[in-house]
Amino acid sequence: MSLDKGTVRAIAELARIDVPEDELDHLAGELSGILTFVEHLSEVNTDGIAPMNSVADLGLPMRADIVTDGNQAEAVLANAPDAMDGFFTVPKVVE
Repeated sequence: MSLDKGTVRAIAELARIDVPEDELDHLAGELSGILTFVEHLSEVNTDGIAPMNSVADLGLPMRADIVTDGNQAEAVLANAPDAMDGFFTVPKVVE
């Protein structure tokens, strides 16, 4: 696919990129080369190939999805400046 200066100018305007007039020809050539490469990729036969999100066949370790409270209430409240009946106590801020 070949792009002309007008198309490159329109793309630059949509991307809000200020491209000087003397660079439009060079940029048109580069973008045309990129689009040609992408067209070649569409010719590759990918039938029977599963989509993947990584080239390494690794799985993440899974843990059991069990809800717990941590059983560490005393250790957590030990750091509190003031605690009462197993809860944090904070000063009143609204009267």
